[in-house]
Amino acid sequence: MNTRDWPIRAKLTALVIGPVTALLALWIFATTLTFGPALDLLAARTYLYDLGRPGEAVVAELQRERRLSVVQLAGDAALPALAEQRVRTDRTVAELRRRVDGEALRDAADGLLDARLDQLVSALDALPAGRGFIDTRKVDRAGAIGLYSGMISSAFQAFSAMAALPDTQLNREALALTALGRARELLGQTDALLAGAITAGRYAEGEHAQLVRTIDNGRFLAEDAVADLPAGERAEYQRLTEAADFVRLRALEDLLIRSPELPARFDVAGWEASQTGVWRSMRDFELRGADGLAERSVPMAVGILVRLGAAGVLGLLAIVFCVLVALRVGRSLARRLTGVRTAALEMAEHRLPDVVTRLRRGEEVDVAAEAPELDHGGDEIGEVGRAFNEMRRTALQSAVDEVTLRRGLNEVFLNIARRSQGLVHRQLALLDRLERQTEDPDELAGLFQVDHLATRLRRHAEDLVILAGAAPGRGWRNPVAAVDVVRGAISEVESYDRVDVGEVPPAGVLGRAVGDVIHLLAELVENATTFSPPASRVDVTGRATPDGYAFEITDHGLGMSPPALAAANRKLSRSPEFDPADSARLGHFVVARLAARHGVRVELRPGTPGGVTAVVHLPADLITDEPALGSTGPGPRGAASDGRRMAKVTRLGAAPRTRAGRAGRERADSAVVALPAARTSSGVEPAADGDGLPRRVRRRGTVARPRPAPADAPSSRTPDEARQAMSALQAGTARGRRDGARAADAATGTVPSPPEPVRAPQPPTATERDA
Repeated sequence: MNTRDWPIRAKLTALVIGPVTALLALWIFATTLTFGPALDLLAARTYLYDLGRPGEAVVAELQRERRLSVVQLAGDAALPALAEQRVRTDRTVAELRRRVDGEALRDAADGLLDARLDQLVSALDALPAGRGFIDTRKVDRAGAIGLYSGMISSAFQAFSAMAALPDTQLNREALALTALGRARELLGQTDALLAGAITAGRYAEGEHAQLVRTIDNGRFLAEDAVADLPAGERAEYQRLTEAADFVRLRALEDLLIRSPELPARFDVAGWEASQTGVWRSMRDFELRGADGLAERSVPMAVGILVRLGAAGVLGLLAIVFCVLVALRVGRSLARRLTGVRTAALEMAEHRLPDVVTRLRRGEEVDVAAEAPELDHGGDEIGEVGRAFNEMRRTALQSAVDEVTLRRGLNEVFLNIARRSQGLVHRQLALLDRLERQTEDPDELAGLFQVDHLATRLRRHAEDLVILAGAAPGRGWRNPVAAVDVVRGAISEVESYDRVDVGEVPPAGVLGRAVGDVIHLLAELVENATTFSPPASRVDVTGRATPDGYAFEITDHGLGMSPPALAAANRKLSRSPEFDPADSARLGHFVVARLAARHGVRVELRPGTPGGVTAVVHLPADLITDEPALGSTGPGPRGAASDGRRMAKVTRLGAAPRTRAGRAGRERADSAVVALPAARTSSGVEPAADGDGLPRRVRRRGTVARPRPAPADAPSSRTPDEARQAMSALQAGTARGRRDGARAADAATGTVPSPPEPVRAPQPPTATERDA
């Protein structure tokens, strides 16, 4: 039986039940052992009055009937006295049978006495047949004596079975009285033998020897029985033997023993008188002794019962006391252990997580108040409780230290990210200025590559800001078209040339979510390009849904196993706490944080036939109508440079967008050569592409034009000349856009949009603000 997992109450209960049950069983056993002898003592009166007195009467009548039967067999005629004696014998036998068959005697009798009673009844059942043999003289005197002596012997055996009293002295006295009764029976046998011999005038063969043995046995039994009697009863029996009848009887017995033949001058009258007197005196002595035993057994039984009751009550009180003490101690142990257990579970399941949650929310936590001192006593349980108090205090302090450390790390991440963002913004502003000042197309392409890397650096810096729990600084005031959001995300990916933009239905994304959605899509697109073969393509499409708008990013790589896909979806469905140990999927933390910020749902699905499809579902409260071309602009949060960078990289603010009417996929690599205002003096002239956006086309002569050497003196160009050059440059750019738009409209059959007004160039901002 495995008790390892039992509750503490069950273990304590089992610990108490065993000893208490053993003590109770011992108490019941001891009570039974004591109660039995008391019942036996009380049963002595039942034995005396239901078996002793009726049995002794039957024995006396059988002895008389035996003497008369022997006399009748010794003579020639039937004795009328024998018939009368038989009636008296039958009456006493019937009374004895009634008592033997009664419930009182049978209930008090043990197994031995029951067997002796059955034996006595069986012997008495042979009495009628024996009488018939006597009346028909089919038996001699010895046979008649043996018949009656056997019945009487069965009665004395039953008397001996009664002498099983628990008290040793009483039991010895009862056996002594039974032995005196046997001695009296032997006296009766002697009288019957002598009466037959006197009637017949001589001894039959063997009768004298039997007579001698009977007399000797009687004397021996009497002397042996008297030795076990108390002193008072021994003195009384001694006085009885000194009486005249007893002395005369003893002298006549000696005469019979000495004479092999029947004495010629034997005093028959003296024998009968003395034998009758002695027989009655011995019977009275036995009856008085039996009554004395019965009377003495009752107080003794009552005393035993009183002691038994006292012992039983005290034992029961001891058991009850032990049970109460066990219950009290067990309940106390169980309550205290349960208290320690409850405190441990409360700390592990509720208080410690609550403290950690509050610490992460930035609340101040008092360790002493959250881990109050619990008193569990001064014993071993109290020591365990004090150890637990210390452990709980240490756990809370460790949680506070851990959250404080994590908060400090977040501050470090945020500080580093802010510094990196500032440097990247300054780098982007510097690149803007260099791009405007550069006329060599090769140098300009290199600057664009550096510009693209700086854009990716900005996104990685924003990753640190997001992981630190802050919000990135980029933001838009006005809605931005969904296709421009996709292009902005593609522009922040290293392998942008592998990304194909499919059908993106017209829709607008609210400005407050544009920056986060661009970042989120960029992370997913970069994952798609990273975990797919270099020669494969990544498809980005959009579709309107009944409850919002969805972007789908599909790669054609090896895909993910179902357990990994399920784990990734669980992480993306909520905003988990950043775990530095799980940095292999860092982008998933960023995507989950950005999605949770705006209620966006992100789900990864198995692609067909392979790869993974990332579905980004924007809720309806982030979606609006697609803004008119040219209406998108940076918000007032210092994102002017971002607006121009999106215009430069993703063609925001360019000619009208074309989606479903394109003959083929839009290639992201064509966007790299889109430049801000065309510089005609660089040898790269604007040209109109199929989507109406200006394109720079390299044109070189047969001989490379040497670059002018830098002049030591400052340029002598006046401000008016510089203004005229910039106006001519912008006018050429606008003219190229209009030509491209007309060509696109002619190809698609759409009505051309009105020409854009020529705006004066705006100076770039030096830095970008972070919210």
